[in-house]
Amino acid sequence: MAVVICDPVGVGAHGGEAVELRVHGVSGASAETILDHPIVVRVAGDRNAGFYRVRPGNGAAGGATAGVAVEAYRWGALTAGAAVRTASMLLLLPFMLGNVAIWLRPTTADRFGLLGGLCRLLAGSLTVAFTLAIVGSAMNLVGWQCVPYVECRVGRPYLSWLAALPMGPRLAVLALIPLLALRLFWVIGARSARAFEGFGATPSEPGTSEGTESLSAPGFWDDERVTSWLRQIHVGLGAGTVDVSLLVGVSDSGRNLVGSLVRYAAASLVMFCVVLLCLPVPAAGVPARRFLRLLWGVVAGVTVLSLGYAAFTREVPVVVGQMPGYEGGVAGLVGAQGVLLVLVAALTVVRRRAGPDGTRPFLWGLGTPLVAALSVSVASAFTATLVFRVADHLDRGRIPDPIRPNPPALGPLEPPVAYWWAALAGLTALLVVAAAATITLLISRRRRRAYAHRVAEQDYPRVPASASSRLRVVRETIARSHVTEELGPTLVAFFVISSIGLAAVALDLVGIGPAQLVAEISGRRDGSAVLVAYVSDVGIWVISLLVIGLLILGFRAYRSAEARRLVAVLWDLGTFWPRTVHPFAPPCYAARAVPELTKRVSALAAQGPVVISGHSHGSVLAAAAVLQLPPAALSRVALLTHGCPLRRIYARLYPAYLGQQTMCDLGERLDWRWRNLWRDTDPIGGAVFDRRHGASPVCDNPAAEAVDVRLRDPRAVTIDPADTVPPPVERHWPYHTQLQYQTAVRELTDGINHPNT
Repeated sequence: MAVVICDPVGVGAHGGEAVELRVHGVSGASAETILDHPIVVRVAGDRNAGFYRVRPGNGAAGGATAGVAVEAYRWGALTAGAAVRTASMLLLLPFMLGNVAIWLRPTTADRFGLLGGLCRLLAGSLTVAFTLAIVGSAMNLVGWQCVPYVECRVGRPYLSWLAALPMGPRLAVLALIPLLALRLFWVIGARSARAFEGFGATPSEPGTSEGTESLSAPGFWDDERVTSWLRQIHVGLGAGTVDVSLLVGVSDSGRNLVGSLVRYAAASLVMFCVVLLCLPVPAAGVPARRFLRLLWGVVAGVTVLSLGYAAFTREVPVVVGQMPGYEGGVAGLVGAQGVLLVLVAALTVVRRRAGPDGTRPFLWGLGTPLVAALSVSVASAFTATLVFRVADHLDRGRIPDPIRPNPPALGPLEPPVAYWWAALAGLTALLVVAAAATITLLISRRRRRAYAHRVAEQDYPRVPASASSRLRVVRETIARSHVTEELGPTLVAFFVISSIGLAAVALDLVGIGPAQLVAEISGRRDGSAVLVAYVSDVGIWVISLLVIGLLILGFRAYRSAEARRLVAVLWDLGTFWPRTVHPFAPPCYAARAVPELTKRVSALAAQGPVVISGHSHGSVLAAAAVLQLPPAALSRVALLTHGCPLRRIYARLYPAYLGQQTMCDLGERLDWRWRNLWRDTDPIGGAVFDRRHGASPVCDNPAAEAVDVRLRDPRAVTIDPADTVPPPVERHWPYHTQLQYQTAVRELTDGINHPNT
């Protein structure tokens, strides 16, 4: 049970009191779990993120060190709290991946330069892709390919009334659906970000600048200025896409001067937004706010003109099949995404060659283009699922394609061929991923088992025969824990997704689907062409089932706290960084967690020594907070990390920000008052400076060698005479129950109180 007590410093705080401040990892642990005590009280913060202690008079927290008060910072509700917030985040997965991609580059250069501009353009293409999918479902399938056909609208009164409208007004009405969807994305982002309000840069600190490339820079985590700017541009880009689609659909081949002017205005709006994505974000101030208001007015004006023109257009040339311009628009978008991915990959390779040596980066430094390609692939899966499921509903269970068309009375109800290629590529990628994962695990098994054997020989040199089965379990646990380093399947999957997507670009542009291509090659429309059509159908259903599974998980998040925590694990890792690429991505929870943790530590450090204890991903938040602490507080602060992925995962994923230089800087700031506890059985955490987990960072201070403290796990493989079972294999949690943990807290506290001893 948790009770709220207003106390700006802490329950029972007094001058000189040492405090151990625990920060949990992913999945939203409760305050009771962090403190290992059933009765806790909130002493600061709110229900989204707060600081807790054991309620006075109810004993000490589990694993507490004598003379040291224990406090917990619970931030998990920022990503796993409100059910609506957690469920809606699943819809934003492609945007989140697009935002993460820019942070994976191996050097700090180019977040706001050329590479940043290319990533922002690619992020803009994701917004256009979602908009076109909704345009295709509402305007192309419903308005153009279903409502005009009697058999398609029979028994559907919710569609029949549209048949009374001429094509122009009908499309204008249906164009409101994608416009409302854009508004929904805006609301989701704004609503989910409310928990982070009030934690931006303080007036005395500069806001995030385009040169802010260090985690220690003031205002690094304040992304509101960039997000507000990009959000307005993306809304303009999406609305312009709807306007152009609508106007081309009701086009009369340019014979109407008014129609041509409105089309040029809509196309100019789209191009203007594209140019804005390539430009630096202006400094906050009155001119920027005025420009955003002006842009909003232009977007609203062009959209109203487009809807009005379409509503008053009565005579529209009817074409059987796709709405005019729609299939070409989707193919052009896929082609543009392919070109952008090639440019991002080429520029990343050039920047990587100039990067520093040291930690082996994720995928040889090519994480940015590959994760960007993954964001495009996931977006394609989402959009293809939407379009195909709408088409499947409208054609009453049939799956038509150019080889197997619908009956004429039902209407064509054909999605663009780009979605057929997306389905086939998705199925192929899944098969390759499964095969690559299996092969990689088999190949690496001998190496992982050999390492596990060496560790077991070192830790348990003389094991009786009665404990041999327990020793085998320990060896297998160690071997499985080192699967984390095996990135082969991921590498193959990303390359396959990228290459297949790029290979399909040329075929998308000429409008040839998989079944059509086989029919053209074979010269027949049966046999192999029909087989490819069925395989494409399987791909459609596989992708759809995966997306529907995500939606089911989101629905369960409304009812189940466990489901919310499961979703939050992904979001804890993906929304750590500020949104500098896509404004519709889930908000950066570190924008609140890091400044709030920094402020609390500074207040506690003014009263006495503070040991920040970060577990798992909490160690990353703790490190980010230390890098933001003012010099006056640093002399009263120490760091204890356990189950820490800083070196094993984050330094490889984000070498530009959490690489070797950052680790050395972190130790120097703390005067090396830092201990890191790790186990060989831990699948996530590891050593920070120990050579057994990669090349050691080049730190001038020999004190770096004392940071890592390895724990034997389990403590023994034999049964203690006073026990009935052997000690458990604890792997990633808990660490605070170990004697070495209390010893580390005591050493760090003494190091603060007696810095020269």
